[in-house]
Amino acid sequence: MTRKRIMVVEDEGITAMRIKRSLEEMGYAVTSTVFTGEEAVKKVEEDNPDLILMDIVLRGKMDGIEAARQIHSNFNIPVVYLTAHSDDKMLKRNLQFSFFNRRRKT
Repeated sequence: MTRKRIMVVEDEGITAMRIKRSLEEMGYAVTSTVFTGEEAVKKVEEDNPDLILMDIVLRGKMDGIEAARQIHSNFNIPVVYLTAHSDDKMLKRNLQFSFFNRRRKT
């Protein structure tokens, strides 16, 4: 059986390492861990993951919502948001793209 491949997009290094380790312990293959939306958009074609776990608030010019929109438009890869932020403006922006899901970080 082929392991599902997941890309992690998280700008906090320790959090990214914890997510990666947890996924690998559950039997998933982590294709890469990237820290900005721009890196995610570039790396997704090379990695071809089955799923992307995406932080919404990222360093750089592109946030996770825009990165996810571009990735989904070009590659049709599902994205699940992982975020500690839950303000109304961000939630409304997220809801514009019904093909996404959001999980709150704990």
